[in-house]
Amino acid sequence: MPIKQYGVLKGKVIDSKNGMGANPHFQIMIIDDNYRHRIAVNVKSKMKPSELLYYVDDDFSHQMLDKLESMPLGFHELHSKPGGTAMDYIRGNHFDTSKMRPLQHNIPGPDNDLNELIHRYISKAIAMENSEVYAFGAKWGPEENKRDKYFGFKPGNGIHDIHMNQGNSDKWKDDDGTWQDGGLLIHLPDESRWIGIFLAFQSQCFHTDDTTGHAIPNKCGRAPEEEEAVKIIAALVNPKGHDPGYESIILLNPTPDPINLEGWAIADKNKKKYYLQETIKAGETMRITLSGKNTQLSNKGGIISLLNKEGLKVDGVSYTKEDARSGWMVVF
Repeated sequence: MPIKQYGVLKGKVIDSKNGMGANPHFQIMIIDDNYRHRIAVNVKSKMKPSELLYYVDDDFSHQMLDKLESMPLGFHELHSKPGGTAMDYIRGNHFDTSKMRPLQHNIPGPDNDLNELIHRYISKAIAMENSEVYAFGAKWGPEENKRDKYFGFKPGNGIHDIHMNQGNSDKWKDDDGTWQDGGLLIHLPDESRWIGIFLAFQSQCFHTDDTTGHAIPNKCGRAPEEEEAVKIIAALVNPKGHDPGYESIILLNPTPDPINLEGWAIADKNKKKYYLQETIKAGETMRITLSGKNTQLSNKGGIISLLNKEGLKVDGVSYTKEDARSGWMVVF
């Protein structure tokens, strides 16, 4: 079954501790208007290879940010479904998962391991008075009459599973689910930017079932190279005048061979699909005009995914409300 009490915890960082020991977690203490909380971030896997995969976006942008910023401090339980503020590494187009890299948590020397990487951004959040941290994962507590074992506050209270929570190996398969991934977002209003920190285990699969979140057998590798080369490079999400039937997406095939797109699909943020039939010529672009009867591109921000005929994601992009200017193409 999916993880319990999935949601996002919003607060101000006041302290942190590096992950140490046999099962190390980077520990972060944050406060809201009423409580203190601990964020426990895995920095080492119990399974080999033990190094976690990570990706950091120093200037994170996504349609979910407006909703997050308006939330009050504290924990907010989230519905695990598309279109809201739940996180899904595969379906949410928060970042390109192919850019994730493994990193040890305790390499000798300065500023070169996963503990130090997370500490660098958390220290920046501590130093900035107006900063806020958003931790996505599974809540625990409050634990009445029990002190937190790392920071000593009472009652014990916090959030964990700050990593991808789908495509697990058999031992943790019961935790699988879609739209329930963990991660850290840091808002730095003084610099007008967000930072995204995303983590996954090397034992996890990046192609998962849309219903269960379980790994799709024999599909844990990447899609064929020539298919993955096809990219979404632009979209008209807010045409002048009437939108339905006029929204469009531009695809690029940079390969030296034509690619048959029959059975492929364009999916919007609500996972409604528009199926393709065309062949995209070698080295050329193709403009796909949506019918408006299924897939629709919201003017308030959204995501666009390109799926091959097996339903595996080939490419995905996101855009914000500010990107969706009337009559303008959004360039990715």
